[in-house]
Amino acid sequence: MLEKITDGEVLLAIIVRNDYDKPGISFFTPDDLSQQLAYMHHPAGKFIEPHVHNEVRREVRYTQEVLFIKRGRLRVDFYSEQQAYLHSRILHAGDVILLATGGHGFEALDDLQMIEVKQGPYSGDQDKTRFATPADQTLNILD
Repeated sequence: MLEKITDGEVLLAIIVRNDYDKPGISFFTPDDLSQQLAYMHHPAGKFIEPHVHNEVRREVRYTQEVLFIKRGRLRVDFYSEQQAYLHSRILHAGDVILLATGGHGFEALDDLQMIEVKQGPYSGDQDKTRFATPADQTLNILD
């Protein structure tokens, strides 16, 4: 299963569930996104030619991150660019999420192991703006 999380026309995230399966190569991101996400399913014996990647100058304006859930469950809360809560999703072991734009927060619902991949170099405190969630925030959770 594949789900694109949006705020109007703005892509916030792409969730690839553990049970997603399609032969070949499936790119989920538009070509202009600075973080690309694809799924690959090849039969035994498939040969991918050796290659190197050429130096290409790219401009990265916003950090985008990919999370791989190894164990446990993670609640992801999505926020608009204006920091307004939108809704939440539960990720399970084997799920992958690309966080493209907007705000997000997390809660580990179980003992959690995950891997994060994002662009570098890391800019420290310049890299993010933290904001508080309202104490009376009612969650709209889809699992």
